[in-house]
Amino acid sequence: MPSAHYEQTLTRLEDGTATIGIIGLGYVGLPLALAGVKAGYTVIGFDISQGRVDAINAGEQVISYMDPTEMREALAAGKFEATADFVRLGEPDALAICVPTPLTRNRDPDLSYVVNTAEMIAKTLRPGQLVVLESTTWPGTTREVVQPVLEGAGGILGETFFLGFSPEREDPGNQSFNTKTIPKLVGADDPQSRKLAETFYGKTVAKVVPVNSAAVAEAAKLTENIFRAVNIALVNELKLVYAEMGIDVWEVIAAAATKPFGYQAFYPGPGLGGHCIPIDPFYLTWKAREFGIESRFIELAGQINTAMPRYVVGELARALNAQSGKGLKGAKVLILGLAYKSDVDDLRESPSLTLIDLIEAQGAHVEFHDPHIPVVPMTREHAELAGRESAPLDPASLAGYDAVLISTDHAAVDYALVADHAKLIVDTRNALAKRGINAAQAVKA
Repeated sequence: MPSAHYEQTLTRLEDGTATIGIIGLGYVGLPLALAGVKAGYTVIGFDISQGRVDAINAGEQVISYMDPTEMREALAAGKFEATADFVRLGEPDALAICVPTPLTRNRDPDLSYVVNTAEMIAKTLRPGQLVVLESTTWPGTTREVVQPVLEGAGGILGETFFLGFSPEREDPGNQSFNTKTIPKLVGADDPQSRKLAETFYGKTVAKVVPVNSAAVAEAAKLTENIFRAVNIALVNELKLVYAEMGIDVWEVIAAAATKPFGYQAFYPGPGLGGHCIPIDPFYLTWKAREFGIESRFIELAGQINTAMPRYVVGELARALNAQSGKGLKGAKVLILGLAYKSDVDDLRESPSLTLIDLIEAQGAHVEFHDPHIPVVPMTREHAELAGRESAPLDPASLAGYDAVLISTDHAAVDYALVADHAKLIVDTRNALAKRGINAAQAVKA
C-alpha cells in the first residue's frame, strides 16, 4: 500500500503544483530548471557559487549558447530563482542532483560533489521528497552511495523518501536536440520512486524511457559515452596508420560514410575533451576491477585518445623542421581554438590546454585565439594558464607566428584569412579542406 507521503507528492507532480529543486546550475542543471518552469513547476536552483547565483537572478547570460530570454521570463514570472542557501533544500518536492563527477589525478572516480550534495539534502530531508541523481557515475552509485546517506537521516526508501537516477544527456551547443527533446532514461530500485521520477520528467521532457533499476540507467549512460570513446580511438589510430601510407583519413571517412547501413562516421582530433567522453569510461573500468574484471578494450581506447596531444605536437615539430629547418624551441605558435568542441566556450578537459603545456615544455612561445573565450578561466588541471587573453586574429598577427595549430573548429573563425597569412598551418580538424580552402603551407595532424 503506497504511503500518504507518496500519494501527496505524486498528486503535486501530476497537477504541476510541486516545487522542483535543481542542484548545480551549469550546462545540465540550468536547462533542466527552465524545462521544469516550462512544464508549469516552480523551480529553485541551487549553486555553491554566489557569483553565478547573482548573475542568474540578474538575468545575465551565463551559458554562451543559451538565449537568456526564457530564463529572464521565468524570473520575472516568479517561477524560478537561484540561491546559494542550501538550508532551503527542504522546500522542493523533488530534487535533481546535477553536480560534477570528475576523476582524481590517479584516474579514480571523484564522488565528493555527489556525496557532499547528498549530505546537504539529508540535513533537510522531509517526508515525501523525491531525489534524482543526474550526474554520470558508475553503476550502483545511487543505491550504494546516495541511498545510505539519505537513510542515515531517518528516511525509509519508498515510504518517506524516494530516490532514482536519470542520466543527463546534454550536448552543449547542439542545435538539433535540447533538454526537452532528448529522451530521458529513468531508473529506480522501487516502484514508488520510479513512478514519481517518471511523472516529474514526463511533464518536463518529450519522452521518458523507464528502466528497471537505477543501475541500469547508470550503466546505459556509461555505455553511450564508452561507445563514442572507443570509436573515436579507432579513427585516431586509423589516422596514424593512414598518415604513414600517405592517405587522408578524413577523405577515407567521408568515403566510408556513403554506405547507407552498417557504418557510423566518427572523426579524429587532437585529443578528447568535455566532461563526459574523456572521463566516464574510467568510471566503469574502476568499478569493473571490484569484480575482478580488466576492461582492456576501454583502457586501450583511453590510452590511444590520451596520446593524441603528444602525437600532434610531434607532427607540429616535424612540420616546422620540414618547412624552415627550425624546431619548437624559440618558435612562436598560435593555438586556434581553446574550447573542447566547436562553437562553445566550454574548456572542460580541452586538449588545447594540454597542447599549450606540451608545446611550451619544448621551449616555444604559445598564444591562443578563441572567439568564445576571451580570457582563460581558472581550471583544476591548468591553473597556470588562468588569465591569459585571446590574441587578435588579423594579417599582421598571423604573419608573426611560426605556426598556427587548428585545435578547435569554430565557425566564427575566418579560415581563409588564416590560409592567406599564416606561414605554416597544422590542421587537426580538417577545418580548411572541408571549407574548400587549399593552402599549400597546411599539413594535417
